[in-house]
Amino acid sequence: MAQIPNLDNAPLNLTSLRDQSQKELLNILKNTSLLKEHGVELRYLSADPIQTECTKVVYLVREYFVYFVPRRAVVCEKILEEENFHHLLTIEEYPLYVLPVDEDVLSFELDLAYKECQVDGDTSSLWHIAKAIHKLEFSFGLIPNVRAKGKASVHVADILNRMQHIRSMGMPEINTLILIDREVDMITPMLTQLTYEGLLDEFLHVNNGSVELDASIMGVQQQEGKKIKVPLNSRSCFSLLDSLLVTVLLHSDKLFKEIRDLNFEVVGQVLRQKATSMKQDYTEMTTTNQSVSELKDFVKKLNSLPEITRHINLAQHLSTFTSKPSFLGRLDMEHTIVEAQSYDVCFEYIEEMIHKQEPLINVLRLLILFSITNSGLPKKNFDYLRREFLHSYGFEHMATLNNLEKAGLFKKQETKSNWFTIKRALQLVVEDADTSNPNDIAYVFSGYAPLSIRLVQQAVRSGWRPIEEILKLLPGPHSETKRSGFASSPSFDNLAGAPANVDKVTDGRRSLVLVVFVGGVTFAEISALRFLSAQEGMAYDLIVGTTKTVGGHSLTETFIESLG
Repeated sequence: MAQIPNLDNAPLNLTSLRDQSQKELLNILKNTSLLKEHGVELRYLSADPIQTECTKVVYLVREYFVYFVPRRAVVCEKILEEENFHHLLTIEEYPLYVLPVDEDVLSFELDLAYKECQVDGDTSSLWHIAKAIHKLEFSFGLIPNVRAKGKASVHVADILNRMQHIRSMGMPEINTLILIDREVDMITPMLTQLTYEGLLDEFLHVNNGSVELDASIMGVQQQEGKKIKVPLNSRSCFSLLDSLLVTVLLHSDKLFKEIRDLNFEVVGQVLRQKATSMKQDYTEMTTTNQSVSELKDFVKKLNSLPEITRHINLAQHLSTFTSKPSFLGRLDMEHTIVEAQSYDVCFEYIEEMIHKQEPLINVLRLLILFSITNSGLPKKNFDYLRREFLHSYGFEHMATLNNLEKAGLFKKQETKSNWFTIKRALQLVVEDADTSNPNDIAYVFSGYAPLSIRLVQQAVRSGWRPIEEILKLLPGPHSETKRSGFASSPSFDNLAGAPANVDKVTDGRRSLVLVVFVGGVTFAEISALRFLSAQEGMAYDLIVGTTKTVGGHSLTETFIESLG
């Protein structure tokens, strides 16, 4: 990633030039005797009329510009008005609607979209999502097929349809847009992700493609306790100077691409094989005579050594968490809740967590998972857990529980749970899932297939119609729209048996399906979509769009609010 030019790293030292010019001007203005010699009067601008015999008036005005990125914020402008700064500023925006965060992932950078829609009733983010998709259509043509599930997603589809249509002379590159509301599947993000990248997010919190951890873990010989940022998807050189981390990105990390979507159980084996192979090559180099070409090949292999070392260090660090009995016990409980078994056992487990005052986020995630799979809790159980929670974590968290209740994530049971029907119809629980050689998306959670991705599978394969009754059991409406304004576009009704040449754009590439998650997507779900896209017979490439890449921790955190 190239460094963005600024005043300090520009070819000319603009900072120095600017400072020098300002100093010279100030020196001249301060030298009032020099000004008087030349008949110059110095006045400070005010609301009063200027009374002077001078024939020429020069106004020296310092103008301030404020640019909002990625979008203009009315609330910020209101504050500037209240502080009487608004009239002194020129306010503009750089509308950064879409940010590519990976080669197949686009982010709209709307961190709080889900909470704003569900709790605050603020749906302004939905317009930004529609606008971002509309911007993509200017480059790739009007998307002819749109399928949406969930209240917010259907709203986005409606806004998109009301926007000005783009007419494309050829076949659009994006054949299908699938909009999935996070509200439809809040079970998946509450579960512990078990892919390599997912676990990195669970324990180290991936932020803008990097994780932050102690330098000692990465083998950097520095003072104990120093933190460094480790980029995941690029080879890097880093040095720690005091609290400053200088990172130089060189090129894409091929090893990370290979292991990021694997179940963590397999990652250790892959890294061991890589290290063993490197060791064998080194032994051959030192014990036998090698040709120049063989030496060259060996040196090329050595270039991957920093990648192997980095991911071995990261995987070893993750293992310190995943080997703990508390972690394994939590996984077992998550699967027990998802399988809708042993209500009393699950209730007592959460009760014990609350009494032990285990980390707040961990308790809330299981509480949300338990409530959703049961369509809420019986009043007696709901009131009891609510009371015990406030006793353990403080009554200032009443606002947190109210937010969860308003979003429907922790509530009293009003109707019988339909989770068992949904789980069985969509085959969400897969017994004996193969994590080494997976044949189903359930490998990303070691036996649970993400509900959201099962819906995407269905939407791509045969549309909503075959599962219409199941969709009615899930939160929010669903819609399906065919949009005009293009020369021709293949239907996606029979994707599984589509001819090889039907779903190709003009240069021979496969057409795209854009899957947009309104409210955020987890790394495990992205891994599952990549798995689907790589399957034999898949006629489309899947691209992910999201308001933000989230995890159970970051998503739950948006609902936490303290009255104190």
